[in-house]
Amino acid sequence: MKRTMMTMAIATVAAAAIGFATARSKPSAPQVRAINPPGSPEGLPFSNGILVGNTLYVAGTEGTDAHGKLEPGIEAQTRAALEQIRKVVEGGGMTMGNAVAVNVYLADINDFGKMNTVYKTFFPDPKPTRTTVQVARLVNDAKIEISAIAVKPR
Repeated sequence: MKRTMMTMAIATVAAAAIGFATARSKPSAPQVRAINPPGSPEGLPFSNGILVGNTLYVAGTEGTDAHGKLEPGIEAQTRAALEQIRKVVEGGGMTMGNAVAVNVYLADINDFGKMNTVYKTFFPDPKPTRTTVQVARLVNDAKIEISAIAVKPR
């Protein structure tokens, strides 16, 4: 009887320890937080950025001024879009050096050189990966739209 009770006690303690270890080893779900810097347009059906754990996803961004009006020319639109992306990235507690992937959508691929001249001034080495494509048309007849992903090392 004593032996049976001792065996049951040991089994109970072992089961509890295994259950505790299993519960502790399950990763918790990362927090999800919208990043909308001050001055961002309100009422949009999307967030400017979404921070999930240590990864920030930045929405496609056009090159507009503070009033939402498109800047003139590809260089000005590229600069304005990247400045807005920088605000979102900094709002997520990161820098442009944390960018790991960028997508550039051009209305006219002939603007590639002018876009690239401005673009390369925004990212330190190592530069993020990038995809650049020409699209049929952009919202508001913009010349460029840029999206990005940034990761903050743990």
